[in-house]
Amino acid sequence: MAQIAQVTPKPRALRSPFTLKLEPRLTTPRWLPWVTTIGSVIFALLAGAAILAYVGGNPIEAYRHIYQAAFGDLYVFSDTLVKATPLILTSLACLLAFRMRLWNIGAEGQFYLGAWGATLIVESVLPNDASPFLFIPLMLASGFVCGAIWGLIPGILKARFGVNEIITTLMMNYIALLWVAYWVFGPWSERGFQLTPTFPRSAWLARATDFAGVFRPFSGMTVHLGLIFALLAAFGVWYLLNRTRWGYEIRLIGDNPNAAKYAGVNIAMMTILVFMISGGLAGIAGMSEVAGVVHRLQDRISPGYGFTAIIIAWLSKLNPWAVIPVSIVFGGLLIGSREIQPSGLARMLQGILLFMLIGTEVLNRYRIKIERVRA
Repeated sequence: MAQIAQVTPKPRALRSPFTLKLEPRLTTPRWLPWVTTIGSVIFALLAGAAILAYVGGNPIEAYRHIYQAAFGDLYVFSDTLVKATPLILTSLACLLAFRMRLWNIGAEGQFYLGAWGATLIVESVLPNDASPFLFIPLMLASGFVCGAIWGLIPGILKARFGVNEIITTLMMNYIALLWVAYWVFGPWSERGFQLTPTFPRSAWLARATDFAGVFRPFSGMTVHLGLIFALLAAFGVWYLLNRTRWGYEIRLIGDNPNAAKYAGVNIAMMTILVFMISGGLAGIAGMSEVAGVVHRLQDRISPGYGFTAIIIAWLSKLNPWAVIPVSIVFGGLLIGSREIQPSGLARMLQGILLFMLIGTEVLNRYRIKIERVRA
């Protein structure tokens, strides 16, 4: 007698009664980007605290120590401002390009070229006994021009040939590092070390402590004239974006390239111009670092200012004035985290924060909608 095969029905997979959908937002509330940004910062701090606790550290004590080391008194705050100075300038460089939806990831290399350009004036142009009224303006101009040239190259490639600016600016960072390394290990090396001789005092940016004879509380403060350059640059970028025709065209291209093209805006020329100004601002940051802090050009003078600037520009919501306090906070993070273990805490927090900022862009552009699944 033939046996009848029995088929055992497969268990049905459990299905959620709800589903999530992303709907594009027609308009984004003005408060939402700030809320998501603050949420990103809080999450990064909590995640950093969890990791510190996991490796056996005390998160509360670590954060308290960072605060005391960076903002505990006027003198350590002066050191924080020194770190914030190149961050403000490189962040403004990124901000200006981002406002036109040009992704300049090369502020680090432009920083190095600006530092090289300032050193060129000291090593090859002016004698050591030249006046500071010659040294400083020429170093400032040379730093800006060299950074602008380093921005001009990806600008032309983008405007004329449509080459992706993310790739070109990122790759040019490594070219800039090797270019500086050649000079500090070769023609400008001091006795074979990877640095140049110390600049003459007339090529140093004035520091607050230099005026201690007039105002005694300035004694011992390391903040230098580069901070004034940074504040003036913040005003300049704000004025350019909000009070000039060029600024209107930059914002129009960033918001709607098709409308800008229809309105007769020369997008190719604006692309080149914005890249040059962006590179020049980062170049001033490099000049202020060699003239105001290390007083010589050396290998690896940046702890990643150009990359940290990307985070600061986004945290600031592309607002030039907001760049200043955010840069001060990040400068304090760099100062404070040097004295705690693990030493990579600052970079870890920056990485988490960047990841969260990218993620929260989804919330700014899309609305999460929960729907019940119909049977």
